[in-house]
Amino acid sequence: MKEDSLANRVYLEVRKKILSSQLAGGARLVESAWADKLAVSRVAVREAFMRLAGESLVEFGEKGGCFVKKMTVEDVRDIRELRELLEVGALKILFSKKDKQLIDDLELICNDFSDMVSKGYYGGACEADVRFHERIIEGTCNSRLIAIYKNSNIPLFHMKLGAILGQMEDYLDTDQEHRAIVDALKADDWNKAYETLVHHLDRGEQEALELV
Repeated sequence: MKEDSLANRVYLEVRKKILSSQLAGGARLVESAWADKLAVSRVAVREAFMRLAGESLVEFGEKGGCFVKKMTVEDVRDIRELRELLEVGALKILFSKKDKQLIDDLELICNDFSDMVSKGYYGGACEADVRFHERIIEGTCNSRLIAIYKNSNIPLFHMKLGAILGQMEDYLDTDQEHRAIVDALKADDWNKAYETLVHHLDRGEQEALELV
């Protein structure tokens, strides 16, 4: 496989882990460890890290080393506002489309999320959470909106890996909110979908601010 393809593979894997909160802000990314994990060269890993740095997902320390970029209070608030603009707009388009296949896809993602949580696969649950929101955007079939969303590298805010009581409540709340949005789509209940999504984003913002 060509080096650029390998670098892209590393990029996609690390990006996924960052956006799904499996790699927290400040976490060090060790080239050799990722090279071994993904069976690629350190050159490919370095290229991937450079690309991630260009997207402000990672940064290089003054004394060397690559680290997941920490979010500031301003970052959290800016991203929360951006998510509402993009996701509420996308949801509005979905209501006009009434796409049954999309609803089926969202239900499958919800089931995957629930299954992952029940088995203790919290990393997989976080990735399912990201997929849920990505699918809402993709369901619009608006190529420009999809590109803006992906290029914005919007992270998952509220989910935290683990199974202590507070975190489990977060997983359960997320499951209920996702399913409520899907049920509202099925019932053609715009107000319920809108209120649930905004509440979901508000809760995520507050959870994220507690960690900043």
